Amino acid sequence: MNEQQLEKVRSGSGFVAALDQSGGSTPKALRLYGIPESAYANDDEMFTLMHQMRARIIASPSFGGDRIVAAILFEGTLDREIEGLDTAAYLWTVKNVVPFLKVDKGLAAEADGVQVMKPIPDLDKQLKKAADKGVFGTKMRSVILHDDTSGVERIVEQQFEVGLQILEAGLVPILEPEVDIHSPEKVEAEELLRAAIVEGLQKVPSDRQVMLKLTLPSTPDLYADLVAHPRVARVVALSGGYTRDQANELLAKNHGVIASFSRALTEGLSAEQSDHEFDATLDASIASIYRASTKKS
Repeated sequence: MNEQQLEKVRSGSGFVAALDQSGGSTPKALRLYGIPESAYANDDEMFTLMHQMRARIIASPSFGGDRIVAAILFEGTLDREIEGLDTAAYLWTVKNVVPFLKVDKGLAAEADGVQVMKPIPDLDKQLKKAADKGVFGTKMRSVILHDDTSGVERIVEQQFEVGLQILEAGLVPILEPEVDIHSPEKVEAEELLRAAIVEGLQKVPSDRQVMLKLTLPSTPDLYADLVAHPRVARVVALSGGYTRDQANELLAKNHGVIASFSRALTEGLSAEQSDHEFDATLDASIASIYRASTKKS
């Protein structure tokens, strides 16, 4: 494990850029960027356009390790380059940003108020490839829709089960049991989730740490005990459908939690912008998220 990267993940100033849009979320991300579905004929063309967008963001002078701790990538991005370097290598060696990889294969159908992850049959192969490419850690997402105790416990159990497999491979997992911001029982679901995570952390070896990526809670500092937990390297927050301004406002109320925004990070960016306009828009976005991640009321 890269100790320099570990130290940056644990205590670096800034936030985590989520650039891991997958097959399901890429069309919307491209559409918001100004590229309609008529611009590509198949998945290969779609992912090529998505990589061009990611590469433009990462290569921008506004994007760097002074304000960004880490970036989460989609699996296909590992096989693509930025300025002649593998994307993960470019992130760390050029930008001083720690590379992570999304490893889940999407969500199963809803049951017991949650959507667990689909099976990840090739996980060991993915993890070896990621390590060979210089990736530091992983991320995997599941979703909580209602305050069903058995469902929430199943979500958390699955996250930790896979997380322990990732730890064994020498990588640091980001566990992401997202609570849907539109859930009618969001407050109750978050309380159940917090309790289940505290219990789940007992399974993590005392000399190892995981990261947590959680929905911005309705109750400020709800996850304070997780932020302080010795087996948690960092707690990061997803924007979850909030606008950037809304997400930043909520984030600022949660001490020790930093952002890991996707859509809120790229809000306002357009393929039609000149490089100057693009960089200025991205700079303003990064600056606002950085402030919310580092300056707490």
